[in-house]
Amino acid sequence: MGYLSGRLRRARQASWYLFSGLPVAMGAFLGCVAVPAGVFFTVCLIGAPAWPEIVRALRRFAGHERVRAGARLGEPIGELYLPLDGSPGDRVRLALTDPGTWRDALWLPFATVSVIGFGALALVLWPVALLVDGTAAVVRRAGSTPQPPRALLLPVFEALADAQARWTAVLLRPSASARLGQRVAELSESRAGAMESHSAELRRIERDLHDGVQAQLVALSMRVGLARQQVGRDPDTAARWLAEAQEEIDATLAALRGIVRTVHPPVLTDRGLAGAVRTLVVSAGIPVETNLSAVENGHRLPAAVEAAVYFVVAECLTNIRKHSGATHASVRFTRAAGSLRVVVTDNGRGGAGEYGGSGLLGIRRRVAALDGTTEFTSPAGGPTRMRVELPCGF
Repeated sequence: MGYLSGRLRRARQASWYLFSGLPVAMGAFLGCVAVPAGVFFTVCLIGAPAWPEIVRALRRFAGHERVRAGARLGEPIGELYLPLDGSPGDRVRLALTDPGTWRDALWLPFATVSVIGFGALALVLWPVALLVDGTAAVVRRAGSTPQPPRALLLPVFEALADAQARWTAVLLRPSASARLGQRVAELSESRAGAMESHSAELRRIERDLHDGVQAQLVALSMRVGLARQQVGRDPDTAARWLAEAQEEIDATLAALRGIVRTVHPPVLTDRGLAGAVRTLVVSAGIPVETNLSAVENGHRLPAAVEAAVYFVVAECLTNIRKHSGATHASVRFTRAAGSLRVVVTDNGRGGAGEYGGSGLLGIRRRVAALDGTTEFTSPAGGPTRMRVELPCGF
């Protein structure tokens, strides 16, 4: 009986999915009229301003059905649209040329027919199932105990609901060519961002060398030259200037080491990623909980990945120390399916944004350049969470 009650519950859920799709069918039928009319009036230039709004409504409608079918199948159904941004003319043009919109429009007549068809079939089968079950009850009272026929019919409702959901997924899921186009666009954007980040890094290094190290070397050269002139006439003055030159050399070397650390921190080469992160944690200024087991297995990551992760952790801990007011933070690493994931969280005041000088844009660009992903959340009141995932090849 437990098996039968479970089947009955799933059949009811499947039937609800099918019956709740009837309003969707009605909306799809109206869309079959509204979309062609919108295209006609847009081509005639009479209704062009309204076309982007029609497209937005169509996207929301299709998105609702993606969520409904995805919940039935247990996996999300992706969507892919061109953004309707820019001038009014640009929005009309994008709405007319977006492949995702036309895929939704093609789904409308199929949704009208299939949703009504599957729902009507389920509506017919339920009385049949109840009638057969009633007949079986009469037979049982007569003294026989056959297998309940309802148990044989109940899986049909699940099959109908699954078939409807899969049909919706096939029609509304972005095509392979559209996904490929999106991937190309993402790679182009990440390449442009990487080049911009690289150019900004080169400009920063050039500025640091020109305004810092070069100026220090010029002052050092002048000081040594003056000391040489005073060696014979005033040895004490020459000695003082040489001592000052020695201090200037130490400062210049420190500045050079600082510039080198921003390119590829030597601590990564010397201690590996785990040791480098521990160094950052020690200087964080607040207690930081770490989980470094994923990067302590002796297998080094690619140098570019290590440098990017080090930059992410360093930038996050710096922001936490300077701006968050946090009393505790954590840095956690995990590996799965050929990727490395690092999550940095703090219990600070939150409200952080990607405004100028925050460093978050630099993090996104560095990660995107390596085909990684970045997720950042910082609601008012906290907590703040930075999640970065990078492919590492194993």
